[in-house]
Amino acid sequence: MTGETLLLAIEDEPQVVRFLRASLASHGFRLIDAPTGQQGLAAASARVPELILLDLGLPDMDGVEVCRRLREWCAAPVIVLSARGQERDKIEALDAGADDYVTKPFGIGELLARIRVALRHARSTAGGAEPELRVGELAVDLAARRVVVAGVEVHLTPNEYGLLAELVRNAGKVVTQRQLLKAVWGPGAVGQSHYLRVYMAQLRHKLETEPARPRYLITEPGVGYRLRTEEPLGEGR
Repeated sequence: MTGETLLLAIEDEPQVVRFLRASLASHGFRLIDAPTGQQGLAAASARVPELILLDLGLPDMDGVEVCRRLREWCAAPVIVLSARGQERDKIEALDAGADDYVTKPFGIGELLARIRVALRHARSTAGGAEPELRVGELAVDLAARRVVVAGVEVHLTPNEYGLLAELVRNAGKVVTQRQLLKAVWGPGAVGQSHYLRVYMAQLRHKLETEPARPRYLITEPGVGYRLRTEEPLGEGR
């Protein structure tokens, strides 16, 4: 990263804040912190951070409620950091507007990668143009409605394309099943999770070399799906 990027940690554990501040400073990030939800909301308004790290177990209010309130006016990416590892907690936070979810304890390398993805996504969508994505042999140009794998254009059905487009618009982020169903099939389909299984299988058959071992279209078990934005390390064709 070039220059200092301001991050806000809404986190009540001093040792976690110290770890984050020391680890992130060497990568060009400046961290401010708030130990309660109310102070975090005030800091987000006054300091306008580029990204927010949010703990769910705050002393004054639940972190999911903080996320909901942030989303009423704040466009900064929110990455949840929490010891709660249940699928239900992840889904609730993501549906409330969080961009990603990292379970404690976590490695700084993983967190940095998630921060880079969230910031890249936020900056690329700030201009309002339809995004393009290139990762490995997969290229998607939403403006041109064009999908190419290994130089060959791939034909997708309208629902397959709609599903892929929603993942591209949120590339690198976990998108919950509810979010995908609502975006592609409408609010009335939010309980029809079998739609996703069928169409994701079809997409993987068309886009992945080994559909049973996907490189791009990654399942987040019990939560949703993520479109990978970087080539997985140590994997080759």
